Amino acid sequence: MIPTPSLRLRNRLAETILSALTDPEARRELWADDFAWLGDARPEDAAIVRARAQRARQALSTCPPLAAAPSLDQALAAAAALSDAGLYFEVHELLEPHWMRSTGAERQALQGLIQIAVGFQHLANGNVEGARSLLVDGSARLRDGRLPGLELDRFADAASLAGLQIVRGSDVVVPKFPRTT
Repeated sequence: MIPTPSLRLRNRLAETILSALTDPEARRELWADDFAWLGDARPEDAAIVRARAQRARQALSTCPPLAAAPSLDQALAAAAALSDAGLYFEVHELLEPHWMRSTGAERQALQGLIQIAVGFQHLANGNVEGARSLLVDGSARLRDGRLPGLELDRFADAASLAGLQIVRGSDVVVPKFPRTT
């Protein structure tokens, strides 16, 4: 797991990564690894930005460019690639617009996926109690939600287990983001 840098840099990098999903110019910026906006960032923040950018490049190398307004299916596929790269904050940012437009069981499932992603980001940032709480809450929402073509129960079980692993102080196993079947 990889932490997030300071708020300003976290948000700017997330914007670049999410733009790179749809915009060739943003993709070139991400690949160039020449972030002028880093400015006089603290060395530890600059190192985190570069490490997260490297993971984003790896994730996006398997992700074809998306439409300017990706469908939910496209967003979920991209979220899986970002999650597997440990970019949980970006998963949250990618799925949030879809959650805001959704209703019913779909909304519950998206909120669960977002909460689990944020839970793992909290864990990476050292916020153990916040991580545990969000993993447990997100798992419960997944059980109440539905997204066509996604096996959510297994992911909910694995995220709930991660919450228990946190409580026990044992190593946390991060499950693979659910894929369409």
